[in-house]
Amino acid sequence: MPEQAVAPHPNPLPMLERGTGKGNGSPMAHVTLIGNLRQFTGGVTELDIEAANVRQLFVRLGEKHPALAPHLEKGLAVAIDGQIYQDALLQQIGSDSEVHILPQIAGG
Repeated sequence: MPEQAVAPHPNPLPMLERGTGKGNGSPMAHVTLIGNLRQFTGGVTELDIEAANVRQLFVRLGEKHPALAPHLEKGLAVAIDGQIYQDALLQQIGSDSEVHILPQIAGG
């Protein structure tokens, strides 16, 4: 069976914001915002951000998207490289980590 090529999305923005490290070209963690968080970022759901831990990541996200800042830290779960953390502020983030920020799901 022949392989089928997949055409790229004609306009991936504002879904994705990418960049390089601040001044030193170092790689950054790839961050994905899940759920209703995109309403505070103008529709952006993926970003590359340089941060050593989740607290620093939240600060930088708030600087980049001020409307998002009040919604960070409370009621969120953070997955770093596939591991979910409920209280993640001090969790370390690698320069090539995949970070997903999502609303906590209430049990019942």
